Amino acid sequence: MACAMEEDKDVFHAPENPMEDRYEKVDDEDEKKKLELMRTALQMKIPSFKDVDESTLRRFLRARDLDVEKALAMLIKCLCWRQSFVPKGFISESEVPNEFAQNKMFLQGTDKKGRPISLVFGSRHLPRKGGLEEFKRFLVFALDKLCQRIPDGVEKFTIIGDLQGYGFCNSDLRANLAAITILQEYYPERLGKLFIVHAPYIFMTMWKLVYPFIDKKTRKKVVFVDDKRLHETLLEDIDENQLPEIYGGKLQLVPIQNA
Repeated sequence: MACAMEEDKDVFHAPENPMEDRYEKVDDEDEKKKLELMRTALQMKIPSFKDVDESTLRRFLRARDLDVEKALAMLIKCLCWRQSFVPKGFISESEVPNEFAQNKMFLQGTDKKGRPISLVFGSRHLPRKGGLEEFKRFLVFALDKLCQRIPDGVEKFTIIGDLQGYGFCNSDLRANLAAITILQEYYPERLGKLFIVHAPYIFMTMWKLVYPFIDKKTRKKVVFVDDKRLHETLLEDIDENQLPEIYGGKLQLVPIQNA
């Protein structure tokens, strides 16, 4: 019993002081050298990818703990995926009509580090509307939109996942696994923090299923927020004038497609 309780503590509770970005202020000579090695190797392997910007190289390098070979393999896989999955370079609104109709994702405001904030309502996700492939396209649309809103000097975004009203009809293991894969493999070092609020018991079962697929770095960015400390917890990272009205802030919700 004690072991089970300890396991649940690890799965559902982030540390009091979650790990901050280890590389956020690092720009040492070792990293610079490895960036050059990575760029040179990329140009030799696939010359058509020679124009990848330095910030992208750095994110993939950091995602693989400065291992050039692993970072390069990860980056090439991502670039090839984008050519196949996003051949036009972007996902158009006409490709995700059922996802937009659910009105489940919003984008407004920034946290105290200047990272754009997105709010997602899990209870509005309906797996049978559109199917998995449309969900993946919508996710890429949303992540690209978030990345476009990231200001210079900032690399990440913040997400609030609101699960109030979440039930069995919203549970979608395939979509959750797809989201984890896309975020971790194709948008590395983009997530700054994920707040999960109003999590019901049924979601905890889903979380236990997907938790093993989340890498250790990402796990430490997930914060399950106690309902009794919701406003207080969010204010630790987000100023009141940047917080959605539904959490006691001053910003109205803006659908992500209109942001």
